[in-house]
Amino acid sequence: MFKSIIKSFVFITLFAAIGCSESDNPEDYIALIPETGEELSGGQVTVFNTSQEAFGFFATNLTPAEKSDFGIGNSLFRLAWVTAGSTTTGRDGLGPYFNANTCANCHFKDGRGRAPLEGELSTGLLLRLSISGTDSHGAPMPDPIYGGQLQDRALLNQTVKGRYSIIYANISETFADGTIVTLQKPTYQINQLGYGPISVNLRISPRVASQIIGLGLLEAIPDADILAVADENDSNGDGISGKANYVYDIASNSTKMGRFGWKANQPNIKQQVAAAFSGDMGITSSLFPNENCPPGVDCGAIPNGGSPEIEDPNFNRVVLYSQVLAVPARRNYKDQNVLKGKQIFESINCTGCHAPKFVTGSHAVSALQNQTIRPYSDLLLHDMGTGLADNSPDFLASGSEWRTQPLWGIGLIKTVNGHTNLLHDGRARNIEEAILWHGGEGQNAKEKYKQLSGQERSDLLAFINSL
Repeated sequence: MFKSIIKSFVFITLFAAIGCSESDNPEDYIALIPETGEELSGGQVTVFNTSQEAFGFFATNLTPAEKSDFGIGNSLFRLAWVTAGSTTTGRDGLGPYFNANTCANCHFKDGRGRAPLEGELSTGLLLRLSISGTDSHGAPMPDPIYGGQLQDRALLNQTVKGRYSIIYANISETFADGTIVTLQKPTYQINQLGYGPISVNLRISPRVASQIIGLGLLEAIPDADILAVADENDSNGDGISGKANYVYDIASNSTKMGRFGWKANQPNIKQQVAAAFSGDMGITSSLFPNENCPPGVDCGAIPNGGSPEIEDPNFNRVVLYSQVLAVPARRNYKDQNVLKGKQIFESINCTGCHAPKFVTGSHAVSALQNQTIRPYSDLLLHDMGTGLADNSPDFLASGSEWRTQPLWGIGLIKTVNGHTNLLHDGRARNIEEAILWHGGEGQNAKEKYKQLSGQERSDLLAFINSL
């Protein structure tokens, strides 16, 4: 009898402690549980590390040769490229025009860049330039003088192409509970032009460097699986379409599905890396063998680091390095507020663009094959409205369409890179601001977010930060 009374007392006390309320909804008392394997964002290509080095580990099960190439690729990624004529012939040929002298300048610790503060040179944000029309492959037509990208640095004795500055204007969003959030809207101005005026119809598209974890896993997702979640004509009526970009693949001289870059304008990591070597550092490769010189400048008279400046063996090692960086595991994924946030994420249809899960297919790196991954992206283009529009078409991407950014690793950007700036130009200073910039196909989810209570918003942000 006495034991029975004690048992009843303990049960009642415990019941009160876990949140007894006037609600009769059983869900108020049932603990939420994560999916099996939910913490393994990259499948077996997941690393359990939450330090500043969290983005810098290679995939497990690489072959000894792949591990060796990863190490060399890591060195080439982090070490500074130097002016041609140096005794360091393995990494000379910088410029003559460039934005950075090392990959790690923009992808510090393999992470995310940001917009420069006043008085700084670029720290991971560059300006793509284009004019009306397309080239013979359907790519944006570059500015006839300054090319497709503004390089704001140059070698000694060369005139810098130009600089840019950013002016921010404040706009505000108000939640249903009266909370007001101030956003910053950037305007870009190009100045200190070194080679004459820019085109009168110039289009400027700011692009910030993203963290480079899990790229090979994204490359290994079968095209058919990406197309399976596309809904270009919005047949289900949810206001979200999503379409694939189709772009020019240099190596095969053919059109392929784009999946890398802010507008999915690169078909694979190899071409993405070659384009970065060329545009960002002025390093030629077998894919991009020509220097970026404005009219009237004789690039042939400027010392270079060979033809090409990064030869295929080393180039391929940087490609492998970029493919096999592991994805950090989820944190706090069992916490009740995180799991409630996950439910809210799904209920307001954030998953309409940020598709939670894929299974990888074939890939040249066997460690990346057949992995259940959780990138929270569909890799498709979505119209994000006029607020985020750069008005710069890119192959099939319109001036207001962007590829869905993978969310994995987002909660560790502050640890790795010391900031929380998000979106294609870093204008959002945190996750909440990024949500509030959603328009177009993201408008419905944004409006639903604004209707949430403070606690519900907190839970949703806790979930996203756990990714």
